[in-house]
Amino acid sequence: MEPMTLVLFIIGFVLLTIGADVLVRGASELAENLGISRLIVGLTVVAFGTSAPELAVNIQSAWANQPDIAVGNVVGSNILNILLVLGVAAVIAPLGVNKRLIQWEVPMMIAVSVLLLLLALDGMLNRWEGLLLSCGIVFYVIFTIKTDRQVDEPSQEENENQDSKSGARHLMIQLIFIIVGLALLVQGSDWLVEGGVAIAKYFGVSELIIGLTIISIGTSLPELATVIVGSLRGEQDLVVGNLVGSNIFNILLVLGFTSLIAPSGLAVSQAAIVFDMPVMIAAAIACLPIFFTDYLIERWEGALFLGYYGVYATYLFLNATQHSMLGSFSTVMLWFVIPLTVVTLIALAWQDFKKAKD
Repeated sequence: MEPMTLVLFIIGFVLLTIGADVLVRGASELAENLGISRLIVGLTVVAFGTSAPELAVNIQSAWANQPDIAVGNVVGSNILNILLVLGVAAVIAPLGVNKRLIQWEVPMMIAVSVLLLLLALDGMLNRWEGLLLSCGIVFYVIFTIKTDRQVDEPSQEENENQDSKSGARHLMIQLIFIIVGLALLVQGSDWLVEGGVAIAKYFGVSELIIGLTIISIGTSLPELATVIVGSLRGEQDLVVGNLVGSNIFNILLVLGFTSLIAPSGLAVSQAAIVFDMPVMIAAAIACLPIFFTDYLIERWEGALFLGYYGVYATYLFLNATQHSMLGSFSTVMLWFVIPLTVVTLIALAWQDFKKAKD
């Protein structure tokens, strides 16, 4: 492997991160000027901005005929967003959860995750299925904005006091931020995919594993940076809304658009169907009881998510290398860790249900 390949790979990560940050800054200011609530900004504008790296990577992968990178990137990012990024945020500070997320967005995240698995069962996401997913994101954005009850319309006095020239100048600056951010994302994704494929071939690791781990982590860095800053500043609606919204955007927009533009559709590997997508669905379902208990994600629950991401990543590498410990590791997971977690989540939900009933 040439040293320049690794350099471009690292630069790709950096450009993706900077590009997403610039894009989110510009888009967030535009949304705030429209008076949209912080939760809705997190669910839509910020979620789109932090999903932009996944979209940029997937567009490059689709045209390069690398479906495993495209599928692994989205599925891996969604798993990482819940287990790693949300886990880190909750460990930093307990996160309050808006009731709206329990009522609408989390069930929607579960539903679109299950829909993706059903569409992929035949081993292919064709253009019609990509069109279905892409249309879904339009309905999601319209529904989210229409059902927002916290929209603060600017007062007439504020509108009268606003200087039109100053407003136009700010608008131009925000548009420049968005354009520059998109340009950095496109270039960064190109180098990231190129370097990721080279590294996969050099180490003999499949492209699916690279997409599920290295690239998904790289394209999730904007989410990670956003939630760390948001947690430290107490912007809880923005943090949780960003992650849930980003997962919905990843499936409907990123994977839907990728399937739509891929020359012959998007092939989905059997490994992703039988293991990675079910893990993604399980992580989404696990959010319901944890979010629902006192509408708060405690530090120990964040640590639980982090532990599970460690277990998931360990399994991926053991499976990729066909390590001798793979069989024992899988047995412990199947017969001890997973049942124990299910019982714990059910107990938490039941305890909170009884408390609410009393």
